[in-house]
Amino acid sequence: MALPASASKPLAKPQASLDTLANLLKADLEQVNRLIVERMQSPVVLIPQLAGHIVAAGGKRLRPMLTLAASRMCGYGGERHIALAASVEFIHTATLLHDDVVDASGLRRGLATANAVWGNKPSVLVGDFLFSRAFELMVQDGSLRILQILSHAAAVIAEGEVLQLVTANDTSTNEADYLDVIGSKTAALFAAASWIGAVLGGRPTEEEEALDAFGRNLGIAFQLVDDMLDYSAREAELGKSIGDDFRDGKITLPVVLAYRAGSETERAFWRRTLEEQEQGETDFAHAIELFHRHGSLRLTAERARHYAELARFALTPFGDCAEKRALDEAVDFCIARGH
Repeated sequence: MALPASASKPLAKPQASLDTLANLLKADLEQVNRLIVERMQSPVVLIPQLAGHIVAAGGKRLRPMLTLAASRMCGYGGERHIALAASVEFIHTATLLHDDVVDASGLRRGLATANAVWGNKPSVLVGDFLFSRAFELMVQDGSLRILQILSHAAAVIAEGEVLQLVTANDTSTNEADYLDVIGSKTAALFAAASWIGAVLGGRPTEEEEALDAFGRNLGIAFQLVDDMLDYSAREAELGKSIGDDFRDGKITLPVVLAYRAGSETERAFWRRTLEEQEQGETDFAHAIELFHRHGSLRLTAERARHYAELARFALTPFGDCAEKRALDEAVDFCIARGH
């Protein structure tokens, strides 16, 4: 999708943050956090212990903030957005627990992952518990339309995770395949979290579609930056071990671009390290060297900026208000993470 010339905007400033959005939504976020703590309780002691571990690990609550801000931007004045934002966060947290097991991750947001502390089986089962809590909140809301949107997103996320398993270690993966993966595993929840704000506000179909597009493109931009950071950030900044994607053989866009532009010798390197998982001490450094040689990280950042601008442009139908301005700054934040 091409952007009209009028939609162009200077690149995001590195100091961009989510503070404006968080401050604007402070009261609502406090209610969401209280509800999350309340609904993750269980007489089975391990459940709140493990769930509390990943919730306490931080996270910026970006996805539930999309629901809260979109609802208010669309003129919704009730309280249903609180429980639905909590539902969105439960879906996200459940997928994190499952992802960390699949990826055998040991670190998330600078802390040991739940599976590293308690093991894989409890992490998967508590993830299932949180999914169940999310669906309880959706059902209690009573809107079949919202239930349809969020439940479909949950199914698409699972499909995306399976698709990522299928494409893992496969250097023949192309850019379209990669976008299918992140469009499912990441962007689907961003899209649903934003979309339901228009449903709550009783807005017309055009505005529902606009918020769906906003969230979807923002989610793609967010994941593109994440994948770039795995090869370019410091570990303390990323909150996980640098190079995890490389060690796991994940085919992310920097790899796709470097493989496509590389010589046969370079392609053999990628097949050995990612497909065959034969990696030596200097291979990660060589991978970064190849990225710089072919501009793969720069090109990934350019793709991210493109999708960020699509997200920004999707907000055009909405009148100027504090929520719209804060969402616009959130777009800047998602890109600024890559600086």
